Amino acid sequence: MGTYFIRRILLMIPTFFGATILVFFILQLAPGGPLEQTIRQIQMGGAAFGETAGAATDAGGGGVITKEAMEELRRFYGFDKPMHLRYLTWLGIWPREIENRTLEFKNGATEVSKYVGSDTTVVVRREGDDYAVFSEDGTPNNIWKVHSLESDKKNELRATLYRNEFSGILTGNLGISYTYMQAVTEVMKPRFKVSIFFGVIGLILGYTVCVPLGIAKALRHGSPFDFFSSVLVFIGYSIPGWALGAVLLILLGGGSFWDIFPLGGFRSDDWEYLPLWEKIADQAYHAVLPIIAWTIQSFATLTVLMKNSLLENLSQDYVRTAFAKGLSEKRVVWLHTLRNSVIPIASIFGHVIGILIAGSYLIEVTFNIDGFGKMSFQAILDRDYPIVMGFLVITVLLRLVGNILSDICLALVDPRIRFK
Repeated sequence: MGTYFIRRILLMIPTFFGATILVFFILQLAPGGPLEQTIRQIQMGGAAFGETAGAATDAGGGGVITKEAMEELRRFYGFDKPMHLRYLTWLGIWPREIENRTLEFKNGATEVSKYVGSDTTVVVRREGDDYAVFSEDGTPNNIWKVHSLESDKKNELRATLYRNEFSGILTGNLGISYTYMQAVTEVMKPRFKVSIFFGVIGLILGYTVCVPLGIAKALRHGSPFDFFSSVLVFIGYSIPGWALGAVLLILLGGGSFWDIFPLGGFRSDDWEYLPLWEKIADQAYHAVLPIIAWTIQSFATLTVLMKNSLLENLSQDYVRTAFAKGLSEKRVVWLHTLRNSVIPIASIFGHVIGILIAGSYLIEVTFNIDGFGKMSFQAILDRDYPIVMGFLVITVLLRLVGNILSDICLALVDPRIRFK
């Protein structure tokens, strides 16, 4: 068994890199990226300024982007490097430019002092197209480097003083969000907690309700209980979660009928100041309707899967043999048949975890919940590549780990499985 799981874990590595490479290159090649959006905003802002001030854009309007500004934008978004180096930088195996300063060599100057820290100043000396960086005491400085940048001004040369660092997903750094201007991990952390909250509760409810319901339906197959429960289950399956959520808000959220639950939100605004028991009650109060909408469609899948699996096993020869030996129905069903019937349920356990924790954009929008799904969808619209790639990393890892969990669950419930 150990060899099998080691092999599965090793196979996760090329799968992970294959998925991230594919999505990364698609994002880089897709039109309307963050650099193009920024340029468009600057140009539109310049045009608006020109109309308001009555001045032409080429006469000093804000829409003109100088060569130096364009280089700064390209460097900020990482488009100053070839695509394969961008991917290696994102991984953290190629140095990333984490800080830079602009240098101006005016009137043919060959030496510039630049303040780069709370108590650090470096001296940059230029000899033709070559640069050397020194500390204040005259010793060579190997931390900061320089690359030239042409200037449109006469008798002036601009250059960029910068320092690198190996920083990427392999070092735990998912980058800086273009929209929030914060670390991606900081942007994701509170939203991921929301999706974990709903996902875990939905998973527990799904298995604790659907498995017993499927067993009851199988044992009463063809009865009125089986018929009416199937009608309810498939009605729930046919209604999208977000649509059911909207109906529940209208009926129970104080819209046109009963004011029982809040109209949305994850918690009350003063939740942080409430006592512990009031925090729990407030959280549960806000979570009832979203959880119903979150889990309604998985109910039908799990229930029908459990029922059909149990019915299939009840028709097997070993069950008839057990009855022929005089075993009671309760013992045959619960001791012999049930363990084989939960095998299909166990096989999708890891897959369900990945889906639930990834969040649901439409349900989060319906209930005005700032969760993981809503954040990732908005990041795609905003071309916020660091958040998109961070979301991809988490979902791919969840799926890969979920597959291994499914294998473990199968091994626990099915003694016939041998990992060789």
